[in-house]
Amino acid sequence: MNERFTKWDAVHELKSEEDIALYFEACLEDDPGDGSLIRAALGDIARARGMSLVARETGMARESLYKALSPEGNPEFATVMKVIKALGFRLHAELANG
Repeated sequence: MNERFTKWDAVHELKSEEDIALYFEACLEDDPGDGSLIRAALGDIARARGMSLVARETGMARESLYKALSPEGNPEFATVMKVIKALGFRLHAELANG
């Protein structure tokens, strides 16, 4: 029996705007506090929407955006906010106890 496995990629599951929003919300909630999961989610969503389009919307080079959102990336907060805006998201604060 020859089994072939491929690496799972969240991008293939992001088929609708609702999928994308729920995925991003879950990553915001589950991030360990270092931004790694949020950065990964933004990268996945940008790839699902088209990295060139997102790069154009942020005013960044595509390669720079890939690097910033990679596991080794350490984007500035301003970069994260540009990507969030380009993807059509809004952040809001909510009390953790409420």
